Amino acid sequence: MTDAPGAGGVTSSRPVARVWAWLLAPRDIAALAAFRVALGLLIAVSAVRFLAYGWVGVLFAQPRFRFTYWGFGWVPVIPGPWMPALFVALGVLGVLLMVGLFYRVTVVLLFAVFAYVQLLDVTNYLNHYYLVSLLLALLCFVPAHRAFSVDAWRKPALRSDWLPAWCTVLLRFQVSVVYVFAGLAKVTNDWLVHAQPLNIWLAARTGLPWVGPLLEQRWVAYAAAWGGMLFDSTIVLFLLWRRTRPFAYVVVLGFHAVTFVLFPIGMFPFIMVTGALVFFDPSWPRALLARVRRRPVPAPPIPPTAAVAPGWKGQLALGAAAVYALLQLALPLRTHAYGGNVLWHEQGMRFSWRVMTREKNGSATFMVRDSVTGREWHVPPSQYLTRLQEREMAVQPDLILQLAHRIARDFEATTHHPVEVRADVRVSLNGRMSERLVDPTVDLSKEEDGLGPKAWILPAPEGPPVHLRPTRAAQARSPGA
Repeated sequence: MTDAPGAGGVTSSRPVARVWAWLLAPRDIAALAAFRVALGLLIAVSAVRFLAYGWVGVLFAQPRFRFTYWGFGWVPVIPGPWMPALFVALGVLGVLLMVGLFYRVTVVLLFAVFAYVQLLDVTNYLNHYYLVSLLLALLCFVPAHRAFSVDAWRKPALRSDWLPAWCTVLLRFQVSVVYVFAGLAKVTNDWLVHAQPLNIWLAARTGLPWVGPLLEQRWVAYAAAWGGMLFDSTIVLFLLWRRTRPFAYVVVLGFHAVTFVLFPIGMFPFIMVTGALVFFDPSWPRALLARVRRRPVPAPPIPPTAAVAPGWKGQLALGAAAVYALLQLALPLRTHAYGGNVLWHEQGMRFSWRVMTREKNGSATFMVRDSVTGREWHVPPSQYLTRLQEREMAVQPDLILQLAHRIARDFEATTHHPVEVRADVRVSLNGRMSERLVDPTVDLSKEEDGLGPKAWILPAPEGPPVHLRPTRAAQARSPGA
């Protein structure tokens, strides 16, 4: 074994030891402290929005039936009147994270409460809430409270101006996964060849001042489709490169500002703008403070380090991080094991960062047949679901299956006979004519959910999606008209 000189110590030439030394290299804590503050603020604001707009009652108190994630049907549901208190707790915990008070307890509780809220009903799934859950899970292991926090002020022995590099690497990896897979998900015929569903969404925003008439032009949808794919696919590279990083972040700000104005996507733009901060130099808050104060704010001296081979604890930590990274790569890729069009059959859709890639509308009716008497009933989903739940259920096969099982249990309890439950579900994908999503001859009460492919889901329609043509008024305003 040979040794080579390295910054702050001696590093082994063996690959594992080199990686270990790189991961343990000290980095300024300032950037991750700023990320902690921003994330805590966003969570607190989001909790206040849910309370102020009455979403807590609509999403969690009103529903009489809830859709569960596969394997998480055991999660208990607290009574509806307690849900506002849970969101108040989320807001308080967000503030505590922001100021860095009782950090270790706060971040664990915040992750637990936030993840619990997401597990209550699948119809409330959003990519950005899933991302926040993952970032909170990572912060449980990142000591981002050792500076610029109340904890560091209360306990000077806790204070440290440095964190190991792996803290930043983990967060950068997670944000990179979101962008890269969001870009790859847009490499489809619908998105690139037909500019759908952007053509549909932009045509619905033509009432906006100034830009409204422009959104009616088909070329704008194509430019937005290709621009969105290229942005998501390449922005991480430009954020990682120091020379292009400031310009790339300006593009990030502009891109997410436009999506916030054009589309009702809630906190997602703010979360991604905050997440992109982890790509900056670890000392960027000090540099910003120096500009504001117009005097230098010196960075703390780099502590001496000695490169050592990882012990069993280090090896265990490396192994856990590798498993986490592989899981985050496997979840978005798992849909390819099912084949077909994931936007249609939805198998592997969730947790795959397919952000804004489909427009689906559907309607469903369930048919119940008494296996003994032959009597039949037609059951509308509105008997069980809220309008939001019904809209989401009608286009997602696993939710259709869950409701079919609930209907079967209810009718069997009433009739005391075994029943069959079939579903007539018609769905439109990206503006296509409605087609049947599930096989109406299959008794869904006998089918079980799981990771395997669902043979009762019918193939996706093969024809191209529709194109919305600009109105005559828009054509008259067009320079080429």
